[in-house]
Amino acid sequence: MKPLACRTARLALPALATLAFLGTTPAHAVGRLTDINVIDRDSGATLPVYRHRGEHWVAGRPGGRYAVSVRNASGERVLGVISVDGVNVVSGETASWEQTGYVLSPWQSFDITGWRKSDAEVAAFHFTASQASYAARTGRPDHVGVIGVAVFREKLPPPPPVSVPYPPGRALPDANESAAAQERSTLAGSAATAKAAPAPAPAAAESRAESPQGAGARSRDEAIARAAPAPRLGTGHGERESWRVAHTTFERRSHRPDELIRIRYDSLENLVALGVIPGAAPQRQPNPFPDAPLSRYVPDPPVYR
Repeated sequence: MKPLACRTARLALPALATLAFLGTTPAHAVGRLTDINVIDRDSGATLPVYRHRGEHWVAGRPGGRYAVSVRNASGERVLGVISVDGVNVVSGETASWEQTGYVLSPWQSFDITGWRKSDAEVAAFHFTASQASYAARTGRPDHVGVIGVAVFREKLPPPPPVSVPYPPGRALPDANESAAAQERSTLAGSAATAKAAPAPAPAAAESRAESPQGAGARSRDEAIARAAPAPRLGTGHGERESWRVAHTTFERRSHRPDELIRIRYDSLENLVALGVIPGAAPQRQPNPFPDAPLSRYVPDPPVYR
């Protein structure tokens, strides 16, 4: 079954949350409501996911085509808003989790193989140098190297009203009295809503202030960029491929995602150098004096015969 592309109402835009620290052992699927994998399309292999300092990482192969594999691990429909390098893979907008995405039926799985160009085609994802990525070529290089999935549950329809018969022998209430009671009920409900209303949003200047956690994450990213021995990877805009979808409606249960998944990627060389992939062979250390003698003194002559 093919997935359905969904266009939904706009909601608020918070930032992607960082996943909790889970060690550095390799794993595969990431997620709870959904299972997310990254697939090397040229070999068919599932790329191992490495958990390092609160981040999930995969090693991409420069030039290799890849897919984001999504499986609905629940018994209800879900909406997945997918971003690559900070760009929505369906609409091409700078990613925000209230945007359009793919709707999966219960237990359905599919591979997202590229940037959607129409209802019938995508442009294939492939790993490339960050400056050649689609995001960088469209003037958005700041978030190259990350795959994001925002998962939403579907809002359930309200239960049907229950008809309760009026007790026999009791007079029906007067119409005016019923209207007054209904008005009192509405007012009471409004008062309760007013008491439960959230506090007003902070001023614009306050909302623009960067949190300590955000500043720390940015500093860590800058340190990673400086330590990388090879050009960092991004995702290119590859050849057109056929992949048809249909449209559907989807009402979200909540304005906030029920699950947020973030997977970062870079080349194997960079991930080894950064310590993301443990147990890899250390890089050879060059010797500034490769022909230096082992002894600091005059060696003995050969044995005379």
